[in-house]
Amino acid sequence: MYFYTINFIDLGVLKTLYKQTFIYGLATVIPRMLSFLLVRLHTDKSVLQNVSDYGEVSLIFAYFVIFNVVLAYGMETAFFRFFSKESNKESVLSTASISILLSSFLFLVLGLLFQHQIAAITHIHVNYIVLVVWTLFLDALVIIPFAYLRALGKPGTYTMIKLTNVIVNLGLNIFLLLMLKSFASGSKLWEAIFISNFEVSYIFISNLVASAVTLLLLIRFYFKVSYKIDPLLWKRMMQYALPVLVAGVAFSVNETFDRVLLDRLLPEEVAKRSIGMYSACYKLALFMMLFSTAYRLGIEPFFFNQSKNQDAEKNYAQVLELFVVFGAVILLTVVVFIDLLKVLLIPNQDYWEAMSVVPLLLLAYLFLGIYHNLSVWYKVTDRTKFGAYISVFGALITLSINSVFIVKFNYMASAAATLVAYFTMTLLSYYFGKKHYPIPYNIRKIALYVCLAVFLSALSFYKFRANYFLGTGLITLLLMIIYTNEKTMIKQLLKKQNEG
Repeated sequence: MYFYTINFIDLGVLKTLYKQTFIYGLATVIPRMLSFLLVRLHTDKSVLQNVSDYGEVSLIFAYFVIFNVVLAYGMETAFFRFFSKESNKESVLSTASISILLSSFLFLVLGLLFQHQIAAITHIHVNYIVLVVWTLFLDALVIIPFAYLRALGKPGTYTMIKLTNVIVNLGLNIFLLLMLKSFASGSKLWEAIFISNFEVSYIFISNLVASAVTLLLLIRFYFKVSYKIDPLLWKRMMQYALPVLVAGVAFSVNETFDRVLLDRLLPEEVAKRSIGMYSACYKLALFMMLFSTAYRLGIEPFFFNQSKNQDAEKNYAQVLELFVVFGAVILLTVVVFIDLLKVLLIPNQDYWEAMSVVPLLLLAYLFLGIYHNLSVWYKVTDRTKFGAYISVFGALITLSINSVFIVKFNYMASAAATLVAYFTMTLLSYYFGKKHYPIPYNIRKIALYVCLAVFLSALSFYKFRANYFLGTGLITLLLMIIYTNEKTMIKQLLKKQNEG
């Protein structure tokens, strides 16, 4: 049966988009795959002895996310916007670079001066604070160089440098956590380097060195910048960026602050263990997160480049519909094979207690991806304050649900809060976008695919768990329905591919 069909306006444009999304996806997927590999390494009893130790590491990384957003303060998005519309692109590049440089050095100085105070507030050991501050500083310095590569349409270079970071980080983790101890037992040189019970520090040292290598690979960028700041341009960029900062902080609250709240609201004897189990199982939702992030990296320049196209609104609608198609398939596939994935990625059964959060988080990140697609209206119309309002509202939902229900429901409250927040943000963005920048989204089709994927996923997880024969049948059913509805579109894409 045929429900709806897509009449593509410009298949060539979409082909370019998906090519870039694939390449950027590699740069995103492979670093995130590092998380998969590292969660298997870090949750091994021979590395981190118990679940609570992994909870400690996860808590520190939660603060990482928040401060990364603060140190970028929306300047990356502002750079994209002004680089695409300003005639003096060199001035945009120089102004953004100087701004990030000055703010990063200020953060470094303040972070080192007040390291003990920061440690007291965050409940993190001061030795870790020093490593984190330096890593955050180095990561901030590569924000504009990476944005510049994306703006120039150089996903290959972007991906190569990202992969180098991954290789260095992974290699150092393996060496420091698995190999150094054995080397130290047979060599006085390695024995002098090895420090017992230093595993958590080794994890963050690996991150620090990887960040330093990344900066070295991009350092030539700073020799090309003119270092002439335009105060008026900087003011305009900051006016655009600050709402993005607010939105980013709110997003980081939605994504990671639940670990902080688990640490603060649960009894001390169970807090770190709960964080450890929740964070490990959270990684299984990474498949949807990867797809959503890769898509966002590809569509953000696409949104701005297409904003002056007469068919921009129709192209935006088509991009969202295709995202939902792929997202629905990913959701169901991961849920069906979730028990195989947990054995592969988290073989330590001490963490499996929190597996029930995975379907909720997968669906949450599907809605987050939809939200990113819907956000085009306030980005291309320079109404970024709406993004801030919506994100703050989502953050308030996250904080409220977690604060009220964590004590009773533990990490299940955190997973539910994430889902409710992202779903609400999606609805709000659609509502306001329809008023200020109408885009002809096929809401009935989008709802059909999402609801069908949710129903089949719930059926698989709660009724036919680990029945892979039936699960494969459910995936096949979903694909058949998609193909039936999108047969014309698929044939057009294949024809275009063959012609290319």
